[in-house]
Formats: sequence, structure tokens, C-alpha cells
Amino acid sequence: MIPRFFRCLDASRTVGLPVLLTAFLASGAFAAQAPLALTLDTAHLGSAIPDDFSGLSFEVALVMPATNGVRYFRPDNLPLLRLFQTLGIRNLRIGGNTSDRDARQLPGEADLDSLFAFAEAAHTKVIYCLRLRNGDPQENAHVAHYLISHYGSLVDCLSIGQEPSAYPVEKVDKRPAGERMGTAAEKFRYETYRDEWRRFADAIIAGEPGVRLCGPSVHNNGTWARRFMEDFGHSNHVVLVTEHLYPGGAGGKVPSPEIGRDRMLANDFVRAYQKLYDSFVPVALSNGLPYRLEEVNNYFNGGAADVSNTYASALWGLDFMWWWAAHHAAGVNFHTGDRVAAGPNLRPSRYTAFFSATNGYEIRPLSYGLKAFSLGSAGRMAALSLPSEAPATLSAYAVLGDDGSALITLINKAHGTEAVSYAV
Repeated sequence: MIPRFFRCLDASRTVGLPVLLTAFLASGAFAAQAPLALTLDTAHLGSAIPDDFSGLSFEVALVMPATNGVRYFRPDNLPLLRLFQTLGIRNLRIGGNTSDRDARQLPGEADLDSLFAFAEAAHTKVIYCLRLRNGDPQENAHVAHYLISHYGSLVDCLSIGQEPSAYPVEKVDKRPAGERMGTAAEKFRYETYRDEWRRFADAIIAGEPGVRLCGPSVHNNGTWARRFMEDFGHSNHVVLVTEHLYPGGAGGKVPSPEIGRDRMLANDFVRAYQKLYDSFVPVALSNGLPYRLEEVNNYFNGGAADVSNTYASALWGLDFMWWWAAHHAAGVNFHTGDRVAAGPNLRPSRYTAFFSATNGYEIRPLSYGLKAFSLGSAGRMAALSLPSEAPATLSAYAVLGDDGSALITLINKAHGTEAVSYAV
């Protein structure tokens, strides 16, 4: 399932302005070709897509030196800096399970110095997760003060806790390592989290009055986001609402690669986006609070074999970014890295955007989705309508650039026997 990417310039008079049309197609022999009429409305524009919309998320374990003593995030890691620039990455989130409930070691000041030296060289802001479960408010206050006093201009915000709705309710967590998220597995009380978050936040604010906080950093849980906004959205230095989303669920539960890829490219995933959006975003926007999906990918626990690491993920990732950009998100951060947390353990990542290689990094399919988004997203959102008979597997998005040109992205996720090509 390898997508074919192409770009073409179209000086169509029916549009009345220069158009850059970028189309992304799934694989297959296209037996049919259908005409496709697009209606572009440039008279009623939406907001501009934020410059730091495209982001990546990494485990905090990656901030510390490897066994050879070399740090991943360091200002002289030129291949990684070039990769961030090439993909248009402007936001770096550090967290994951290794930052909180499954933390075995947390970064020291030298590690943080190296991380933020990299961030400065990469021209990225950083969202940094502080430990909540089994954490120490005073230690968090010390870390927050260190970060703000040394790197305040680079800190987007600090979160407190990683996916707290999935914390264990027993002293010994008896849930299977790969099944700790989702309605059936999450029993931790919001009220307990609220009281602990307030205690930690009070200590942090006392030590650093200028701190910017965000939360609740839960997975696919709009109820917690709404309650967090009710309790802290108008105070406590909260500047951003954060959610996580892996719409496919556990990677190990996918029945087959074919089913996993079909789900990723079908409307099932889009329905999951809409459900999460409806559950908290209107409240956030009505209260003037931006929101960001600070940890996302297609299937959690490192992804699904022969699904997350195929080129279907390029189409999925591109469509995912556009869908949330069209729904007023401040940005998305794809969780990535050579190894990611699956419960308390780190395992090789199938959904990662790139892997470490001998002389740099090996690009994985998701990076192509990130790159495609960076090519066509500079501008203000413009309404682009498809014909009513267009299938759900076809998506269309547009922005109007500062120079007055329209950038149009079409994503055709139809594949196999249902594949159709379109003449625009």
C-alpha cells in the first residue's frame, strides 16, 4: 500500500487565483476515473494554521544519555536538526509513561540543558511533563523554576502527569501491561487527580509565578478535559488544554494487518475524532482556551505490525493533521522515537516517524505525511467543498496564502478494488 504523491500547478479560471494542487493517493490499479468539481470559497476565511502546529512527542527516557554516554537531544545532532527543519517540526513534547507513573529515572540539569540547547537550535517550543504519580511537589517546583528561569522563552507549557485517568487504583497494578487505557481499564477518580494536581500546581506556582501550565493530558477523555477546565481553566496559570488520541486502540488487538489498514483509512477513525472533539472542544473554545493533541498516533503500545509502519500511515497522518487543523486545534504531536512505552516497558516503535541509523535517521512512512502537511498548510483556512456524492474516503482542504494563492490538498484513501482516480 504505497501512496503516489504528485503536485501540479493549476491556473484554473474557475477559481480565479493561482492554485497549488497537491494530491495524495492510495495504491492500486485505478480502473475508473471520475470527474471531481471543487468549490473554493476565499471570501470567508478561517484562522491561520499556527506556525508550530506540527509537532513530535518523545519519551522523557530519551532525554538522558544512552549507554554510550551520548544524548539524543543535543545541539550538535545535525542530522536530527535538519530532519526537524525538513519536516516542519516546531513543537517538541517530552513526556510519555517514562515521565510519570513508570518513571525509573528522570533527567538532571545537564540533560535539560542539552534538551533545550537542541530546542533552541531547532527553533521549537517545548511542552515538558512533570511527574505526578509518586512524585514530589517540591522537586517539581525546583525543575519548573530551573526551566523557566533558564529557558522561559522556549517553554510552551509544563504539564503535570501523564494520562492520569489510566493510573492504577490498587497499590499493585494487576492490569495487563498492554491494556491500561480505555473505559473498561480506567478506574482512577478525577477528584483524586484534581486534588493532587492542585497541590503540585500550588508548589510550582509559589516557586515560579510566571509558569505556564497545561493539562489534563488524558487519552481520549473529554469528560476529564471539561472538568479540568471547570476547575482550573480560569486560574492556576493554565494556558492550554491537552489531550492524547490513539484512535485505533491497542496495536496488539488488531485482528489482521488488512483490517488495521482499512480502519486507519476508513471513516471509523474520523468518527473517533469527531466524538472527542464534541466532548470538550466547544467548551474550550467558548472559554478562550486553545487546545492541543500533545501525544497522538494511530494505535497505542507502539503501533500495529504491518499497519503503523506502512505507507497507509502517511495518508492517515496527513488527513489526521488536516482534520484537526480544520477544527481549530493549536497543533498535534505525533509520539515517536526508536523505543516507546507500552505499559511499564519500552519496546521498538512501529508508528515512529523515523529511526536512528548509523549516520543519521531512517525515514519511516509517517514522515511523508508530516512533510506533505508542511508543503500545503501555510495560510488561513479556506472553505473547500466536495460534491455531495463524493465518498468518505476523499478529503479536501485548502488555505489561502499571504500572497493570495490557494493551496489545496486532496487525500484519496480509497484502495484495492474500491480504488478510483479523479480528474479535478
